[in-house]
Amino acid sequence: MQTKLFSLFLLFFSISLVAQTKIDEKQLEKRLKDIQDITKTVGFSVAIVKNDKVVYAKGFGYSDLEKKLKADENTLYPIGSTSKAFTVGLLGIMEEENGLSFSDSPKKYVPELAFYNDELDTKITILDMISHRTGLPRHDFSWYLFPTESKDSLMARIKYQKPFAGIREQWYYNNFMYLTLGKITEKLTDKSWEDNIRERFFKPLEMSRSNLNIVELAKSTNVSKGYALEHFETNTETPYYNIAAMSPAGSINSSVIEMANWLKIWLNQGKFNGTQVLPQKYIEKAINPLMLVGSGIGDKQFPDQHLNSYGFAWFTSSYKGHYRLEHGGNIDGFSANVSFFPTDKIGIVVLSNQDGSALPTLVRNIITDEILGLKKTDWVAYYTEKINAVKEQVKKKKEEEKTVANTKPSHDLIEYTGTYTNPGYGTFSIEVENDSLWANFTRKKAFLKHSYYDIFKPYEKKNTTVESESSLAILFNFQTNDIGDIASVSLKLEPTLEPIIFERSPANVAVPKEKLDTYVGVYTLSGINVKVFLKDENLMLFVPGQPEYTLLPVKENEFVIKGLTGYKGIFETIDGVLNLVMVQPNGTFKAIKK
Repeated sequence: MQTKLFSLFLLFFSISLVAQTKIDEKQLEKRLKDIQDITKTVGFSVAIVKNDKVVYAKGFGYSDLEKKLKADENTLYPIGSTSKAFTVGLLGIMEEENGLSFSDSPKKYVPELAFYNDELDTKITILDMISHRTGLPRHDFSWYLFPTESKDSLMARIKYQKPFAGIREQWYYNNFMYLTLGKITEKLTDKSWEDNIRERFFKPLEMSRSNLNIVELAKSTNVSKGYALEHFETNTETPYYNIAAMSPAGSINSSVIEMANWLKIWLNQGKFNGTQVLPQKYIEKAINPLMLVGSGIGDKQFPDQHLNSYGFAWFTSSYKGHYRLEHGGNIDGFSANVSFFPTDKIGIVVLSNQDGSALPTLVRNIITDEILGLKKTDWVAYYTEKINAVKEQVKKKKEEEKTVANTKPSHDLIEYTGTYTNPGYGTFSIEVENDSLWANFTRKKAFLKHSYYDIFKPYEKKNTTVESESSLAILFNFQTNDIGDIASVSLKLEPTLEPIIFERSPANVAVPKEKLDTYVGVYTLSGINVKVFLKDENLMLFVPGQPEYTLLPVKENEFVIKGLTGYKGIFETIDGVLNLVMVQPNGTFKAIKK
């Protein structure tokens, strides 16, 4: 008993020492500015929470580079995936108020949810979805390139998304599962996820300027613009990305001063200013790990940062002997990190306006070393080594890019045009503009440059210019059907799986009625009369003993047969006689017009 009391006394004494630690602001800010310089970050903001007080909050650099507007602690930024802990927090409230159990099947609350196979349908639990252990890969291009404002429509794509591992075998991040968690809260409350966030968190936490979409963000004051670092050197302004229906996975916009209030409840048993915002039982549970991430030691340079795991929308690990929970966030033009040390009663939030930036993590580590009185790592040297390695990898990858000299596409560019569809992703179109091939996604457009054979590389169009290097990191690999027409394109959108196949529907061409009239008539094919006629302004084909077929124009004289893949008809004059050339998988046949 005396030993236990002595251990408790030592724990209390060590925490008390931490609480008394003062920040050397001058030295801290020098280190933070050094990191800003080396990462070439336009601007960022930081707040530090100790117990239930904000002990430091400040902005660095600019929220608007062109206008030279300075960032501060009230500047709003998209916080990306650090929104996820809010979504799971709602489930913690539902557990106490609505009888939800984390071991329940999600289909209990969202019966229309369907997975790729019966095993996933029957065995996946809400806890599996929270901890990213469903066996499903990310499939992020499904929502990023094919966004929709309908959560139901987006969730319906899950049915067609293949797993790559068994349930609970491997940790793998998945935003679609968090979309579904948001849907569960909507079903339980008859309110939108957005309204639940406003009511259960923004209001009690006095997060009055925080909002949930880029429309609201654009109407706000003191808002940061987003930037991308091009070629490791130049910052270019990047438009806000509308995350749309994927909102439960990462749509919150906030400031460090308001996110500090969110951290306070995690350091004070779920309370903010005496109000119980999150249930204490949930807080006690949610600071624990659920699934090991990777090998457990993330970086061999820091062997004491071990047991890297994932829990209730928090990554958990030991940092230089101190238990830490944290989560990063990335969306076009912005990066974030939110962290807290529950036994040290310290919380840190870093929001930045650089795309895919290491700065939030590095700033968090610098602050942690300072405020916990730890041995200081030279994070500038650490980053320099890492970024130089990345630059070498990029250079090597360019040198190793496969090319095959003296090859060309197998078809004329017009024959690649049309719409391409995959039920787990969506539909995009390919068209010819100024003798070049272009892919049109919902919010992005890319020039398709021929690489070799039927493989093209995309270069995104931004504003009025096309990027000099491909940022989509995918190749368009076109395939033909049995009669040689372009039938599909495969895109390596998910690294854990084989390429995703998008089936082609040829683009319809407007053919004048006068021209269509010339095709109308009876054609003789091996003694059989085949009839071509107009119906509701569509050219139709009738073969005795078969249903009527609609002919869809892909050229003025070339038509595909609706509903029959690999079948088409070509009208051409041979020796002064109009022929209908029927091209199909088992051969080519000519019918002569009577």
